[in-house]
Amino acid sequence: MQIKRAAYLFAAVSVSAGLLLAGCKKKEEGKPGGTAGDTVRIAFMGALTGDVAMFGKPTLEGMRIAADELNAGGGVLGKRIEIVEADNRGDKQEGAALAQKFISRDNVAAIIGDPTTGITKVVAPIAQKAGIVLLSTGSTGPGVVEIGDFIFRSTLLDSVAMPALMEYYSREMGYKRVAVITSDNNDYSVGLTQTFKEAIKGKAIEIVADEKIKDGDKDFSAQVTNIKARKPDIIFFSGYYTEGALLMKEARKQGLKVNMFGGDGLSPSTFIELGGQAVEGTMAYLGFSPEQASPEQARFIEAYRKKTGQTAEMFAAQGYDGILMLADAIRRAGSADPKVFKAALAQTKDFPGVSGTITIRPNREPVKSPLCLLEVKGGKYVLKAKVPVKME
Repeated sequence: MQIKRAAYLFAAVSVSAGLLLAGCKKKEEGKPGGTAGDTVRIAFMGALTGDVAMFGKPTLEGMRIAADELNAGGGVLGKRIEIVEADNRGDKQEGAALAQKFISRDNVAAIIGDPTTGITKVVAPIAQKAGIVLLSTGSTGPGVVEIGDFIFRSTLLDSVAMPALMEYYSREMGYKRVAVITSDNNDYSVGLTQTFKEAIKGKAIEIVADEKIKDGDKDFSAQVTNIKARKPDIIFFSGYYTEGALLMKEARKQGLKVNMFGGDGLSPSTFIELGGQAVEGTMAYLGFSPEQASPEQARFIEAYRKKTGQTAEMFAAQGYDGILMLADAIRRAGSADPKVFKAALAQTKDFPGVSGTITIRPNREPVKSPLCLLEVKGGKYVLKAKVPVKME
C-alpha cells in the first residue's frame, strides 16, 4: 500500500519521547555531520542567475517550502532544517568552489543539486571524497551515481524514460524518420542523444540527420537547411530551452513544418516565451505535471503559487521532494551524520513525493513512473499523455 503523505510528514517531524529522554549529544559547529546546535544544514547547489537559472530557481523554492513545512512541525530529530544557499551561475568552476565551501565552512549534512548533469558530475567527486551525501534531484544524464556511494539521484532518468517514450511515439504517432540535434559542449545533451540512439535500436525509427550545435550558438540556419532536405517526421533536440527556441524559430523561418521533442531541458516556461508561435506543437517529457494533480500535489502547487506567484514545474516539485527524502532518511537513521543516514537514504522505498512515488534502487538510482508527456498548445505546456515506464 502506498504510504500516505500526511502520515509521512507526521513521522518526519515527530520526535519520540524516548529519543528526547536519551538526549543525544549535539555536534558542535564546525564538526562533521551537518549539524550546528539545533540545526541541520542542507545546501542548495544550482544557478540563480544565468542561462540555467530556470532550473535552479524553482528547485530552491521547492526546497524552501519543504523546509518551512518541516520546521513548522518541529523539524527533524528536534532540529530545524536550514538551507544554505548560493548561486553557482551555471559555472562548473563556481560549482566546485561552492561545494568546497559548503563542506568545509558551512558544515552541511547534504547537498541537493545540481539540476544539470554537467555540474553534478563536477561536484559529486568533492562530496564523495568528503563523505557528504549529494542528492541530485534534476540531473538525468549518465555517469553520476557511479562516482561513489554518497551520490544519489531522485529524478526520472533518461535511460528508463526514453525507451518508453520511443515505443509510444512509434505506436501512437507513427514517427519513423527523426532528425537529431545535439549540443556537443553540454553533458546533458550529449548523454541524452546517446540514450535516444540506444532506445531506438530494434525499432522502425531511422535517424535521417544528425546535426551538432553548441550552447550559446545563435545561428542555426545551416543545421535547419540540412534537416529540411532530409524530410524528417520530427526533430529530436537534446539540449536546453534557449537554443531549442532559436532552432524552432529558424525552422519556421525556412518553412519547415515538423515539430520538435526533447527532455526536461525544454521544460521551463521561458522556452515558450522565447520561441512564441514557433514552438507550438513541441513536446517534452518530464517526471511531473501540474495537470491531473492528486490532492497532495494540488496542495503543493497551491503552496508554491502563494509563495512565488507562479505555477509549480517539475524542478520545484523535485526540490521539495529532495528535502523531505533527506529528512525521512535522517529520521529513520536517528542521525544527521551523512555517514550514518546515507544507508537509510539508500533504503528509501515507496516515498510519496509530489513528483511521484520514489524507490531508491541498489545502484542509488530512482524508480519512478509514469512519465508525463507535455505539448505546447496555445502558448503553454499541456499534458498530452502519461506513459508507463518499464523499470530496468
